[in-house]
Amino acid sequence: MVKYLYAVLFLVPATTLAQFTYPSGTNLPGDGGTSLYTIIQNIMRWLLSILGFVAVIGFVISGILYLVAAGDEDAQARAKRAMIYSITGVIVGMAGLVVLYAVGKFWNANSNF
Repeated sequence: MVKYLYAVLFLVPATTLAQFTYPSGTNLPGDGGTSLYTIIQNIMRWLLSILGFVAVIGFVISGILYLVAAGDEDAQARAKRAMIYSITGVIVGMAGLVVLYAVGKFWNANSNF
């Protein structure tokens, strides 16, 4: 019974993804039309999505730490520092996105953000 469950769990995403087609005019990976800028842009998008996920987790954890502190000033200070570090991380990530845009505009690259 379990092997059938594994087969279903594999086949449902596989059949869904098999229907995907790239939009016309899209450079497919490996076709020689992908520029270095596009590769770097895709890596930056991936890293920024991970950064956003980690930032939300950091905000939630620091909020929970602040709520659990219950008047303990050392714990409140730790929670505030954690929140400041999360905010700083988001600012650094957004600065990376700004640099990516600036480099793209400088080189007149095609930016499809």
